Amino acid sequence: MTHVEDELSSQPECWSRAAKDAADHTRALPAAGERVAIVGCGTSWFMAQSAAALRERSGQGETDAFAASEFPYGRPYDRVVALTRSGTTTEVLELLGRLRGRTRTTAITADPGTPVMDRADEVVVLGYADERSVVQTRFATTALTLLRAHLGLHSDAVVADARTALETPLPAGLADCTQFTFLGRDWTIGLANEAGLKMREAARAWTEAYPAMEYRHGPISITTHGTATWLLGEAPEGLARQVRDTGGLWVAGELDPLAELVRVQRLAVAVATARGLDPDRPRHLTRSVILTPGADPGRDGNPSADLGPNPGGRPGPAPRSR
Repeated sequence: MTHVEDELSSQPECWSRAAKDAADHTRALPAAGERVAIVGCGTSWFMAQSAAALRERSGQGETDAFAASEFPYGRPYDRVVALTRSGTTTEVLELLGRLRGRTRTTAITADPGTPVMDRADEVVVLGYADERSVVQTRFATTALTLLRAHLGLHSDAVVADARTALETPLPAGLADCTQFTFLGRDWTIGLANEAGLKMREAARAWTEAYPAMEYRHGPISITTHGTATWLLGEAPEGLARQVRDTGGLWVAGELDPLAELVRVQRLAVAVATARGLDPDRPRHLTRSVILTPGADPGRDGNPSADLGPNPGGRPGPAPRSR
């Protein structure tokens, strides 16, 4: 079993723990009425998109989401929440440093032994959701679960759906498709973006992601026999029929959208395996992006530290700086 498979299969337990612990982090997480920005990079940015949409539509206050590198420093916020699994990502650390003393900040991370601990005013450590893999799964969904529970939007049914997502076979023929389009609405647009990213990272698949209603405005033109369109959330009226009319495979999201993302994670591993790829070794990627000249990505400056000593007998990634 790869690290990715092991970690994605542990998500129901991680979500249950995050939901239980949410009350212990009330002070660190946004209060009702605060104007908030949630930031991250890569997967964490997409989780920020989902969390921001959930918070704002629940009436807790105006909430924006940004890639950490694109944060608008001239815009006032009561609090900025940074999602960073590694605690070492350059853009996040720079943002927190620039906001120090100006805007209250909270970091949600998996590793307490990293620089983010000293950069944020408040820190929530989800150490039990840390990962050895480069491809991020359980930390991202656990961080989003924490924020959903903080908003009162989590239930045991979500965890039950996650278990179903792990146990239920994927739709027949799905892993054989040559192109995948993921769609979302409202808070699930971020999940659709993340679904596409998982397929690209782990399986080098041709994937795209759109708001569901925007799919009709052009992207549907690539849908045909051998392609798949997967909706995370509620489908707009008539969309399933339109996709089937193209000859493409329609996949309806029948579970909680976050649990549907678990199914996509499983698909990414399945497609990678079918193509002879190792999902633990995505091409050109490392666990953390550190842009300081001369520094190597990864915990303690060692890009292979998080993968252990030669896991499974596979060679570790070469050191690299970005």
